[in-house]
Amino acid sequence: MEPERPNYGAIMVHLKKPYWVFLILLFTFVAVLTFQLSTKDILPFQFFGVTGSRKTSVTSGSDPVPDPGSCAGLLGEFPDRIHVMSIKEFGGVGDGKTSNTAAFWKAIVHMQRFSNKGGGQLNVPKGKWLTGSFNLTSNFTLFLEDGAVILGSQDPKEWPVVEPLPSYGRGRERLGGRHISLIHGDGLTNVVITGQNGTIDGQGGMWWDLWQNRRLTHTRGHLVELMNSHNILISNLTFQNSPFWTIHPIYCSNVVIKGMTILAPLNAPNTDGIDPDSSTNVCIEDCYIESGDDLVAVKSGWDQYGIRVARPSSNIIVRRISGTTPTCSGVGIGSEMSGGISNVIIEDMNIWNSAAGVRIKTDKGRGGYIANITIKNITMERVKIPIMFSRGANDHPDYGWDPKAIPKIKGIFISNIMSLNSTKAPILAGIKGGSFEGLCFKNVTLLGLAPTAAWHCEFVSGCTNAVFPLPCPQLQNNGSSACCI
Repeated sequence: MEPERPNYGAIMVHLKKPYWVFLILLFTFVAVLTFQLSTKDILPFQFFGVTGSRKTSVTSGSDPVPDPGSCAGLLGEFPDRIHVMSIKEFGGVGDGKTSNTAAFWKAIVHMQRFSNKGGGQLNVPKGKWLTGSFNLTSNFTLFLEDGAVILGSQDPKEWPVVEPLPSYGRGRERLGGRHISLIHGDGLTNVVITGQNGTIDGQGGMWWDLWQNRRLTHTRGHLVELMNSHNILISNLTFQNSPFWTIHPIYCSNVVIKGMTILAPLNAPNTDGIDPDSSTNVCIEDCYIESGDDLVAVKSGWDQYGIRVARPSSNIIVRRISGTTPTCSGVGIGSEMSGGISNVIIEDMNIWNSAAGVRIKTDKGRGGYIANITIKNITMERVKIPIMFSRGANDHPDYGWDPKAIPKIKGIFISNIMSLNSTKAPILAGIKGGSFEGLCFKNVTLLGLAPTAAWHCEFVSGCTNAVFPLPCPQLQNNGSSACCI
């Protein structure tokens, strides 16, 4: 019997609405406050993903006109998924105890037959499906039904060790190779990971303990990593407890990540939410993230390896993201940025109880560039450092890095920022001998700082307009306001 093709409902996302206690200057920031979202309210938004049938479309319902506030036009319409099967048909058992690694591999091999025949869809029904790592295939949809949970195996041998990424030269945490991600793909086209808010749980506690006790032999695996792939949609699911970074598209193009809930304990090490890396045409929107590291981090390779591979990240949109990370930043650029990062828009974010709000991370040896970055309409509450440029982590893959490889930063436009109960004024630390210029801060208000709090700036230049408290001298009276136009 052919598996039931579920009918998708609207996505409901829970996002947080801070309680505003300050009225001063709020009229200036009406545009900022209108986008704030609430964890207590259920906010429906139009989903472009799958229709619950064979067809995977980036429009919602029968309306062919995409929501102007979404990235619907990025992917277009996927081919029909002609062949739809259930993991049960390949021997899968959803009891949370039986290993389904062989079943998933068997299913994917079977689905490969249909890559050029309309594509395939693998349904994962309600239940707990324990598995080790498995690869996806092209023209394929992995669909988690309501109540379906994919559990990452607790046996490290079921996360095989693979070659390091070319732009990193080694595992990010340990020399040599790295554990493959739980769900992986390389060289794929037209791939969808979606469902009726099912869950993929990496069960990362074992890996976090290995890291904290310094017993890791190889770098931990991500929850989902897609490499060298094109036309990717990840939507309408909960990802939680990733061993390492949660979603990692690298060397990819045309990637949409939408309507996701990403969760990890707030002390879980390096559990980044979404890290687009050396990828182009990426849209990340309408997600809720709690993690032990950056909610979103844009990357492009590590020191001399990233410089040599020279695969930049560009044309990236990050918007309507809400969440908390007490140790890191709401959105970070870098620190691995050696292939270059440009043309990034970050907007309509809500960040609370976090170490930093917006952070640009560089270092000697990175080389590369960060250029044409627009960050706007960000609200923060109880964020320690709202805006931060950091340097000097002394974090390098090996001794082959070039201390003369200084990153170039130019054209960072930051506007409409409201931060309540801030602890510290912005810290903008450039690198001596580097080029950190064309910084613009406009309509930035940081409330709750001590009267003695002051911006700290080194080796940077730029200009400001309507900033409180008063910015550092490097951003005042520089003879030109052109950088803020």
